[in-house]
Amino acid sequence: MSDWDAAQYLKFADERTRPAADLLARVPLARAARVVDLGCGPGNSTALLRARFSDADLTGIDSSPDMLGQARVALPEVAFVQADLAAWTPAAAPDLLFANAVLQWLPDHAALLARLAGFLAPGGCLAVQMPDNLDEPSHRLMREVAAEGPWRDRLAGIARTRLGSFSDYDRWLTRAGCRADLWRTTYVHPLSGHGGIVEWVRGTGLRPYLAPLDPEMRGEFLARYEAALARAYPAQDDGRVLLPFPRLFLVAQRA
Repeated sequence: MSDWDAAQYLKFADERTRPAADLLARVPLARAARVVDLGCGPGNSTALLRARFSDADLTGIDSSPDMLGQARVALPEVAFVQADLAAWTPAAAPDLLFANAVLQWLPDHAALLARLAGFLAPGGCLAVQMPDNLDEPSHRLMREVAAEGPWRDRLAGIARTRLGSFSDYDRWLTRAGCRADLWRTTYVHPLSGHGGIVEWVRGTGLRPYLAPLDPEMRGEFLARYEAALARAYPAQDDGRVLLPFPRLFLVAQRA
């Protein structure tokens, strides 16, 4: 897949940063010596961590060169490292692992959370926020358009990890020696028409569907997708469209 596009992602910087702020507000640590921002993206979540834990040894981890380039410009004093989270290990036990909107891209959450929790220092926290929107029209329609067009074979097999239940995450984290705080929030984003929804998801969930397509196919895919969105999301009187966006949160503290 092509690299992430930091500029596209940051078109909705305020909306994307709000869940990170809500997650950080529930982290119970008064101090932290080592903090790692997993999937730091362009550094918007890292900036929140720097403000909260100003004396911490703070590191941002991401697989995208474009995202890391933007993060380094925004926060030149922070160490940013390019790495695959599936294989990454910390050099020393962190007090906080912060993962905002990244772990939904990785499989087998039972094993993944046990692995991440095992890295924590005693009393340390794993804080996670993940979009929980695979059954929302915005994402269901991606799959339907992908399955119906001339691009069907190219897009076969594209999938994102389906999240577990509250019970699943509580069980997995308890087995990993953590006490878990779990909640779900649905944000409602007013966007400028159905094209606004397209612009939103182009920066994240739509990327795997567009990357394999040539420009002509990409244009046709987007036209069909936007038409389907228009049928699923009624416009307000002023032309705005409301996009409900559910997200799952967890803060796990190691004993």
